[in-house]
Amino acid sequence: MNFLETAVVIFIGSFLLVYLTIPKIIGVVEYKRLMDDPNHRSSHLRKTPTLGGVSFYFTMIIALFFIKNWHGHSEDIYIIPGLTILFVIGLKDDLVVLSPGTKLVAQIVAIVFVLVNPSFTIESLNGFLNIYEIPYFLYLAIAGFVMLTIINSYNLIDGIDGLASIVGIVIMIIYTTIFYLSGEYFFALISITMNACLMAFFGFNISSDKKIFMGDTGSLIVGFIISVLTLKFLALKPESYEGLPFLLENAPLIAISILIVPLFDTARVFAIRIANKRGPFSPDRNHVHHVLIDYWGLSHKQASFIIGCFNLIFVVLFIILGSKAKNLGMVIMLVSVVILLSYIFFKYNYNFTTLKQKILLRRKIDSLKRKTDTPSQKKKKNKD
Repeated sequence: MNFLETAVVIFIGSFLLVYLTIPKIIGVVEYKRLMDDPNHRSSHLRKTPTLGGVSFYFTMIIALFFIKNWHGHSEDIYIIPGLTILFVIGLKDDLVVLSPGTKLVAQIVAIVFVLVNPSFTIESLNGFLNIYEIPYFLYLAIAGFVMLTIINSYNLIDGIDGLASIVGIVIMIIYTTIFYLSGEYFFALISITMNACLMAFFGFNISSDKKIFMGDTGSLIVGFIISVLTLKFLALKPESYEGLPFLLENAPLIAISILIVPLFDTARVFAIRIANKRGPFSPDRNHVHHVLIDYWGLSHKQASFIIGCFNLIFVVLFIILGSKAKNLGMVIMLVSVVILLSYIFFKYNYNFTTLKQKILLRRKIDSLKRKTDTPSQKKKKNKD
């Protein structure tokens, strides 16, 4: 089969595999009572099945078997151990909460398998900020940090219905296009597989009667795949960029624009937590999606749709600018956008105690209003 035929088969097969197995996972989770219980930070109000990411794991493993002939440096053999490690750690964290340190060690081990494959070695930034050569030891440090950041950033945005799926779908569409145009068909097929998984999962995640969360099992796997694709994108050889619609030296900025939502949100919440003298991984409701829901009154679907659209528009804008603008100008623009977004969301820097007080006060006011309503007003509200 040629690439397009393979892509269609992989997409349909992956979509159906996730779509048909998730109801089975929901049934097992409900039978074994492994559901996620809501707490004071949760955005959901009732017990909800989790472990949706289990379907991502075996779908990716099966897909890697069928696309193995498309790789160039046996990348699949190096990706599978990392996927398996994060699957096991994510599964255990969904069932028995693990410490951040334990998850960090597991992520580092998973990343090492990828870094030792020569296909992912970043030898140069091709003139970005006048950097043309990168020593191997420096590559290991930078690439390891980049992958860790991406994995944890994606894990942190999985806070409301549909958000992680929509952002992941946008990222996968962009990477599918990039790798197809650059002739890296193996990675284009990986992007297509992950995209099919997320699309099939999305319908269940926003459902009212068959809802399921991907859990850490899913978010770690998706974050890992995104980090692998990002590393490969930055490791592309100069000749691979000939079919891409942006300058070679702007590749690092394009990568940042693709990941702008998880990176900006993570940087923002970490800064707030540290400023409040708390650990960067301590839980709260300071994420951008929480702000849109708690302060702007949006629903989960509305907030996820807005953030996803912003991500897509931002990437398209940077790709257009990256076709002509030099990287210094794009850096200035990126910094300006980040500063603007930081200013917009600065006034929503709140801690949980303040938020809880506001919610309780709002409930008391609503209760008092109901008590003071006349019979005719109550009758009118009931009709509404």
